[in-house]
Amino acid sequence: MTAGYETILSARTDAPWLVMVHGMSQDRRVFSAQTEAFRDRFKILLIDLPGHGLSGESAGPFGHHEFTEAVADAITDAGVQRCHYWGTHTGATVGLLLATRAPALFASLILEGPVMPGETPQSVAAAIGGARRVAAKEGIAAARDWWFTSSPWFQVMRASPVDCRALEHRGIIDDFTGTPWLSSETPATVAFKDEALKTLTIAALVYNGEHDHADFLATSKRVAALIPNCKRQIIPGGGAFAAWEFPEQVNKLVADFLD
Repeated sequence: MTAGYETILSARTDAPWLVMVHGMSQDRRVFSAQTEAFRDRFKILLIDLPGHGLSGESAGPFGHHEFTEAVADAITDAGVQRCHYWGTHTGATVGLLLATRAPALFASLILEGPVMPGETPQSVAAAIGGARRVAAKEGIAAARDWWFTSSPWFQVMRASPVDCRALEHRGIIDDFTGTPWLSSETPATVAFKDEALKTLTIAALVYNGEHDHADFLATSKRVAALIPNCKRQIIPGGGAFAAWEFPEQVNKLVADFLD
């Protein structure tokens, strides 16, 4: 299964590729500020995970393995042979798993709030479980509303709605099909060991907002300790999606890293 994708080809033809992959309930638009900032320097590939955006009609199951396979197929289909990879949350987790499976594909990794492949932290299980319950009882529209107004991921946007473009982000969530919340199919088990990250030889950057959930902060610290050439950064004032909330600050961080 190949995920839907969009290419931005404003840069020179021999420019390196920058692949971007979003998180649960989002789509490629979550990288709008990053696309504008990096489009003249990189060829950009924006991938929509199964059940999201251009891949909204995809069938399940919807797990880390299935997402990773779809992203790998999209990268191949787009003709990308080597790339810098930027993922947020689920997209970051996909990057970790794919980098251990196909390390030659990556020039670097940029990871916003990853989860370890195959793991479901308590905060994630609680939030997705809540969305599933609301979706089953009241429908997808109610579940999307609950997700944005009650789950911990969007607390910084809710507190600073104008500065953090909360209304625009809510619009992205309102376009989410919700299919992964309704699917009863069991995702494939991911056999992943922390030691796999120790073999990575590429440079990596992992970052979180200072107000990100403790589960994600702990995982980023764990990832940074495992990947030999990994830099970890905390974004002051940021929440779960610092690149969306404070794009200028995060874009500068990433630009300096890529330099």
